[in-house]
Amino acid sequence: MALSAAVRLIAVSGCLLLLCGSSWGINATVPLVIWHGMGDSCCNPLSMGAMKKMVEEEVPGIYVLSLMIGKTVVQDTENGFFMDVNEQVSFVCNQLAQDPKLKGGYNAMGFSQGGQFLRAVAQRCPDPPMKNLISVGGQHQGVFGLPHCPGESSHICDWIRKMLNSGAYTDAVQKHLVQAQYWHDPLNDDLYKKHSLFLADVNQERVVNETYKKNLMSLNKFVMVKFLQDTMVDPVDSEWFGFYKPGQGKELETLQESAIYKEDRLGLAAMDSAGKLVFLATDGDHLQFTREWFNDNLIPYLR
Repeated sequence: MALSAAVRLIAVSGCLLLLCGSSWGINATVPLVIWHGMGDSCCNPLSMGAMKKMVEEEVPGIYVLSLMIGKTVVQDTENGFFMDVNEQVSFVCNQLAQDPKLKGGYNAMGFSQGGQFLRAVAQRCPDPPMKNLISVGGQHQGVFGLPHCPGESSHICDWIRKMLNSGAYTDAVQKHLVQAQYWHDPLNDDLYKKHSLFLADVNQERVVNETYKKNLMSLNKFVMVKFLQDTMVDPVDSEWFGFYKPGQGKELETLQESAIYKEDRLGLAAMDSAGKLVFLATDGDHLQFTREWFNDNLIPYLR
């Protein structure tokens, strides 16, 4: 999901607020890998391109890799809707392993669906090692609704809703629609656990993969950002790893109240006890934040 106009279109003296301001003056840097959201691309000058430039200004000398899933920007955008998520994660793992600048490790920042995709990278691909994972509006327990998506008047959004409503867990929809792979229907929990190709696997819903757990627990920090006025993510609590209580779609539970935490299938309870989980919140709609908020809250994890 692309960065909002509230972030990227505020002009001050002829330059974007997102791109203006002083630097932190940091010398020692850890590389940063960025994964964009649905409807966006690696290099959009009004979103990920601007974000890359801003981080480079705030952390002098940092190497920032904004992931392109495919060979072109057009492919990258389309793959955010239609390329199997597990194939995307494998593509990224190979790309990171082949980048000599990341050999010593890197920090990762995922925007919207890019947040849960980078978590899958952390769990499945420990080499090179991910140090900090920052999820900006990621949906770690999936979504149960698509109230708004980029290009609201576009036929793509209408088609996605139709596919999700008609059969999110059918083979055809699961294999060809990215959003179906993190569709989490609390009213059909058995179908979700059995047929979800991506989310049910990375959330250890079927079996506990001890390697996934070990790899995630190796993070220094797992930072989750929730947008308090989010109109795109349903439920918004998924951005903090919360979700609906099983069997209904009204009452919510926090991460700490969930089975995934109580059974510690991913090591999140242990990470929480060790101070590795960080829960941040900001007012505003999906991916809306100011540069000041970003600098104060997220830049410290990139030092």
